[in-house]
Amino acid sequence: MRKLRRGKVLGWRWRRNPLRRPSDVVEAWIVLVAWTVAIVGAVVAGVIGSQIAHRAVAHDRAGRLPVSAVLVKAVPGGRDLVTGFKYDRVRATVRWTDAKGITHTGVTDVKTTVKPGSALTAWTDGRGRLVAAPMNSAEATSRVLMAATGAALAAGLTVLGAGCLVRLRVQRRATERWGAEWERVGRQWGHTTG
Repeated sequence: MRKLRRGKVLGWRWRRNPLRRPSDVVEAWIVLVAWTVAIVGAVVAGVIGSQIAHRAVAHDRAGRLPVSAVLVKAVPGGRDLVTGFKYDRVRATVRWTDAKGITHTGVTDVKTTVKPGSALTAWTDGRGRLVAAPMNSAEATSRVLMAATGAALAAGLTVLGAGCLVRLRVQRRATERWGAEWERVGRQWGHTTG
């Protein structure tokens, strides 16, 4: 005996068929519109998200000013007792003079190879407070890409979720109508359901 192969027919809701219900056509339109809006919305949200993240990174970079500093005292580097990971940077006290000639002292991260008395570059926020070094181009690019991807996924999945909810509501109404019709026809045949 030959085995029959059943395949899914693409676009069956769009074809004329005596068994096709009006709700099938509505479902097809809902799926088409939801996917179209999700794709376009994801692209737009991704572009907007990348532009916002790019501006934030540029603003963050612009707000950090390099100053020449001298290492006063470093905390010895070593291994983390929990993870065993060896750090290449340690917290250290540095001293620098601002543009007005005022000497400041603060704590920042320095490489473990820097010895006390050595000159190094520290970063300030323009008000005399020490801050971390600005992101390099690879970190900035990855941050912008993550923001764009996150915005695109959030927009696309939100639209697809809403489309799925609308589609489920249409299916529920079609099932309720089908049940009511079955009740009416079943009585004509002399049968009851349930």
